Amino acid sequence: QLQASGGGLVQAGGSLRLSCAASGRTFSSYLMGWFRQAPGKEREFVAAIRWRGGVPTYADSVKGRFTISRDNDKNTVYLQMNSLKAEDTAVYYCASRPPNRGGYYDRSSTYTDWGQGTQVTVSS
Repeated sequence: QLQASGGGLVQAGGSLRLSCAASGRTFSSYLMGWFRQAPGKEREFVAAIRWRGGVPTYADSVKGRFTISRDNDKNTVYLQMNSLKAEDTAVYYCASRPPNRGGYYDRSSTYTDWGQGTQVTVSS
């Protein structure tokens, strides 16, 4: 089970930190991702990280502004979002993908469990 939180309303240029708390299973080998979906648009990849090891990956649109990280002791993945822009406005979802599931990490269809989403609104 994944529980996302931390969304809200922020002015352009501001920051927010999203959290995704994982429970109910061992996620040690899972790939954890953040996706977002703006009104009228398809869900898009934002960032991904493995619980243990590996290099975080980012969509080009957020590279240099967003940072994904994890706290293994707390079973929580974070998305630190800085220099927010109006185009970052969306519902943000965290998701997990088990180690035996292949495919491109930026494809939402390869993830098996999803959090409920948290709204991020950036005012310009």
